[in-house]
Amino acid sequence: MASFFKVICTSPNSPIVINKTSRISSNPPSSLSLIPRCNAVKEPSFVSTPLQHAYRYGNPNITDEFLDQYASKLEGFKRVFKLVSEDPLQGLTMIDAIQRLGIDHHFQHEIEQVLQRQFMLSANGNGFHNHDLHVVALRFRDIKGLIELYEASQLGIDGEDALDEAREFSSQSLKKWLMAKVDFFSDRAIRNTLDQPFHKSLSRFTARNLLGTDFQGTNGWINILQELAKMEFNLLGLAKELEFARDQPMKWYIWSMACLTDPTLSEQRIDLTKSISLIYIIDDIFDVYGTLDELTLFVQVVERWDYAASDKLPYYMKICFKALDDITNEISQKVYKEHGRNPINSLRKAWSTLFRAFLVEARWFSSKNVPKANEYLENGIISSGVHIVLVHIFFLLGIGLTDQNVELIDNNPSIISSAATILRLWDDLGSAKDENQDGHDGSYIDCYTKENQGIEFENARKHVLNMIANAWKLLNQECIFQKSFSMTFCKASLNIARMVPLMYSYDENQCLPSLDEYMKSLLYQNIQIT
Repeated sequence: MASFFKVICTSPNSPIVINKTSRISSNPPSSLSLIPRCNAVKEPSFVSTPLQHAYRYGNPNITDEFLDQYASKLEGFKRVFKLVSEDPLQGLTMIDAIQRLGIDHHFQHEIEQVLQRQFMLSANGNGFHNHDLHVVALRFRDIKGLIELYEASQLGIDGEDALDEAREFSSQSLKKWLMAKVDFFSDRAIRNTLDQPFHKSLSRFTARNLLGTDFQGTNGWINILQELAKMEFNLLGLAKELEFARDQPMKWYIWSMACLTDPTLSEQRIDLTKSISLIYIIDDIFDVYGTLDELTLFVQVVERWDYAASDKLPYYMKICFKALDDITNEISQKVYKEHGRNPINSLRKAWSTLFRAFLVEARWFSSKNVPKANEYLENGIISSGVHIVLVHIFFLLGIGLTDQNVELIDNNPSIISSAATILRLWDDLGSAKDENQDGHDGSYIDCYTKENQGIEFENARKHVLNMIANAWKLLNQECIFQKSFSMTFCKASLNIARMVPLMYSYDENQCLPSLDEYMKSLLYQNIQIT
């Protein structure tokens, strides 16, 4: 029963804490945010000034002089952005660079204006589609064009067979370029793209591929932007947040930072981490420590949310339920105070649903019953923990808290279930084997091969990879076309899916090298500013 945030095994006696490389292309970029989303819920801007940012997060290594320089460069680049973006191609190129460097939260208004202008040009027949076929074909005969084609293909939704073909063609072509070993810089750019396509990667992690590099052939504004990105990266010491996180396994907290990337959402990240820590602990209780009778009683207590009945639980379960009750009440009170809506019923319902899914898996193991693959996946989407996390994010953001949206979020909509499917299936591929976990987890592949006798493992693996690709298409579609949730919420859902390869790609030593690298680059390593 490999749950959403299972990276380490936590003892029930542990304290429950409450309190020349790849270049930016000059071709039209491929990014989800470039697609007009006029129907999305309107949300307030979370952008803060650099001074507010620094004082709020308390990085002791940042001086007033540094902040003044940062503020000056930020305002200066906004003026440059306004001038350069009058050219349609340059405007999109700048947006692509800003997003890839992970600093787009400073330019939300400017980006929205440029994209709206681009949308109107396209609607009036003045867009890029007017290039003749020969020019378009030439773009995809060189490395830069192939990289852009591969990046664009990541945005496919169900029914777009042309993008499937584009992904296959560009992937195979780029691999041939790798075999040809053209030069070091092209080789590195191709590997970065194939391993970490922009749309399916965390920008804070991939931004280092673009910092300190040679952007030959690009206009001078890229130098200003590059220096601004370096300063922004170094501002993210997150000292105040780490004061909270130091008492917890960092892997719990890294999920919160991956989901909510805006620097101004510190309080939301801290509150989210409290819930994430409980998912880890509760999952280990079901996987390792609890008997089936104890787990059944535990679920009944949570379903009724009966504090008095918790006295019948084993001590470690009783302590866990107390922490769950305290954290749920604390978050509910905060949401009500800040946004005028009490989410306690939704949060309790989400926790009850998660507990029931854990119990279903415990019963499967206890009875030695192997469920049907579809039955396993349907339950596994819930036991992944994605729903409980995104329900908390929805209320903590406080955007679009209507009765209709609350009912939608309570019932695990596709924008949540598709991200959960990606996580569950990726985990079940077998790459994430926790050597310290004494429990017994099933997997979709186990169920699928049992159901399809004689199928080879490699074919079963290809089947799962295809299901993951289809789940990505559904997630793309939900984020592009849905009308109910804010862009920040959509980005959080995408970021969960983007985080999965970092969190579940173990090496032969049962380590997570990609995750370790991400944590170091995000939290500890400053970038030299020349």
